[in-house]
Amino acid sequence: MRKKTFAAAALLAAASLTLSACGSGDDGDKPVTVVSEDTSQKAATVLDKPFEKPDLVLTDTHGKTYDLRERTAGKPTLIYFGYTHCPDVCPLTMSNIAVAKKELPKAQQDELQVVFVSTDPERDTPAALGKWLKGIDPDFVGLTGDFDTIQAGARTLGISIDPPTKDKDGKVVSQHGTQVIAFSPKTDAGYVLYGEDAEVGDYTEDLPKIIKGEKP
Repeated sequence: MRKKTFAAAALLAAASLTLSACGSGDDGDKPVTVVSEDTSQKAATVLDKPFEKPDLVLTDTHGKTYDLRERTAGKPTLIYFGYTHCPDVCPLTMSNIAVAKKELPKAQQDELQVVFVSTDPERDTPAALGKWLKGIDPDFVGLTGDFDTIQAGARTLGISIDPPTKDKDGKVVSQHGTQVIAFSPKTDAGYVLYGEDAEVGDYTEDLPKIIKGEKP
């Protein structure tokens, strides 16, 4: 597994304070989250004050209502906010998780919930989102819906997302935080954070512990 050499504060700055346009290189301010221990040698940041799971009721890839808290209660859950037209960070992050998930025993694969929430709901219809996720892992949950609702839910996790805009070339981009938040099956609280530089090996090593609600 790749080892990080920078301090926890630097990790937090990289993982928690970056607003990515998936290739645009733009940055933005985000709330600072306190870590409980020195994570300089870990991809995972264990949070001193875990996040409450967002109270999000959105639409899944089958066009049905999906209550995030209700459907993932008591289950190990990873949540990521991104969009299907993202050229780099989003597909890489989801693919890394998918590859690591396949290394788990079948029973643990079934337990793990991976939720992708669209930050570009106008283009990410249930059908488009379902098609995109099918190429990564058909068991991943895709959610879309009202942008303001999604933005408010992300904000409760310290994740900033902005309405999609067009760049100088007329291409639509969605600026969003790139954290993956892991929620414990024991408390339903978001207690572990990963930045966009987390690799397959990091998730492969950590997922068995996260599934049990342990610290990675």
